[in-house]
Amino acid sequence: MLAFKVPAARVRRMTRLLALLLALLALTLPARAADDISAASRSVVRVVTVAMVDGEVVGFGHGSGIAISPTRIVTNAHVVESAAKYPDNVALGVVPSEGQKSFAGKLIAIDTARDLALVEITEGRLPAAAIYTGPLDSGAEVVALGYPGNVDLATARSANDYITPRTPTRSEGNMSNLQSVDGVAMLIHTAKISRGNSGGPLVDQCGRIAGINTAITRADDGDSPFAFAIAGRELLRFLADAGQQYTSVGTPCLSLAEADARDRAALDAEARASAEANAAKDAAAKLDRERKLARAEEEALAARENRIALAGVLFVIGALAAGAGLLFYNQKNLRNAKIAGGAAAVLVLAAAVLFATRPDAHAELAEEAAGTPATETPKLAQGNLLCTIRPDRSRITVSATTDVPITIGKGGCVNGRTQYTQGADDRWQRILVPNEEATVTVASIDSGGRDYRVERYLLDAETMTKARETRAAITLRSCTANPDELAGLAAQQDAIRSALPATPNERLVYHCQPAGGAAAKAPAGG
Repeated sequence: MLAFKVPAARVRRMTRLLALLLALLALTLPARAADDISAASRSVVRVVTVAMVDGEVVGFGHGSGIAISPTRIVTNAHVVESAAKYPDNVALGVVPSEGQKSFAGKLIAIDTARDLALVEITEGRLPAAAIYTGPLDSGAEVVALGYPGNVDLATARSANDYITPRTPTRSEGNMSNLQSVDGVAMLIHTAKISRGNSGGPLVDQCGRIAGINTAITRADDGDSPFAFAIAGRELLRFLADAGQQYTSVGTPCLSLAEADARDRAALDAEARASAEANAAKDAAAKLDRERKLARAEEEALAARENRIALAGVLFVIGALAAGAGLLFYNQKNLRNAKIAGGAAAVLVLAAAVLFATRPDAHAELAEEAAGTPATETPKLAQGNLLCTIRPDRSRITVSATTDVPITIGKGGCVNGRTQYTQGADDRWQRILVPNEEATVTVASIDSGGRDYRVERYLLDAETMTKARETRAAITLRSCTANPDELAGLAAQQDAIRSALPATPNERLVYHCQPAGGAAAKAPAGG
């Protein structure tokens, strides 16, 4: 293999060219709006059962379901009941809402009393949805997601249409109330569903699972139809019994506009509190200065009076010495006259010096040196930090909010492996595009290391694929101080950022403080 060295000037030209190509690629990416319901739709699947006897298909059924982990789906027990009764003759299939493939399923747990079942896919991965654990008020807007049979009858042209991935149908309604049906807590709502919706989710406006749709009322004689969804608390108990882990969120659903308003209100309150604290600090400093000045003036006046008094005493003694010298001179005692006269001169001179150098009665305090703001570009603070969620400044939809430890090294190296770059707003950021999870994360921290933010974009498969292609244009697997590599990374980040929707699905804001000891590895990057 031949080795050669590329001139630095050529490297810089290549970097600028790559930045231009990335920017052009970003223009081709669809910047779709961040829709929480669409994000939840990625987790919805069609659950298919196929009954076989002697190699012949003798029965076919289907319902809906939703992923609560990358490989496991919740659905109704009655959707998969035939597979539970006849495991050797009924095959389970899972058809995702995106992609090109369907997957075989395996029944993991079933609870016929609650009408819930847990199915595992034997290959592939799905975006997992979060379960809402907070209260759902009467009248709250809800959305049913799934594959209603009446829509299938109107659109399906062959059996393949039932096993081809496609976006679930959404139906909007309102929460009515919570009732117990045969000992099972049910949400009654007005979102329209039909038989194929069985096992599909009822979600809130943030796309979080509030319940699992299971039944509808008859609409005979003009009666208004109502739908029943198994309440979230029943779902949580079922998953706990099955030993299945899940993500849950209990915070109320806020729109991003509401979250922004709360964020601004929190920042304004902090600014007012800071201003009041600074005003109190300034008042205390002023009072302290006045007290010091009063003490200094008292001390200066006392020192002046003491100096004048001492000068007076020396002058009197000097005058007496001069009188003694004159007396000795008249007595012809010239030696003693000289000694007395010299002492008198010294004492009078000392008195004159003391009087002339007496201190001023009014003292002045030296001004304390005040720090001046730095004019150079802010550098990212270094050290171990522990960052705690600020719910009043966040929009929490799908993520856990545990404390995040972060280690910031020299030049924006976070946790010893992930390089951050400085943006135009002086925040240091890194955009993370994972290989498997269908989420783009923008992590950023202010230069002072106090404000850490995580913004998550829950994207469709097509947008995620193109974002991964943009990320792959530059491979930077570790921290670096090379200016050309940093410029390339910044260009890549800008290209990905410009392709994202205008607003994220989730924004987590953390307050960071110095942490003692070595910080643990954290999800702040890489």
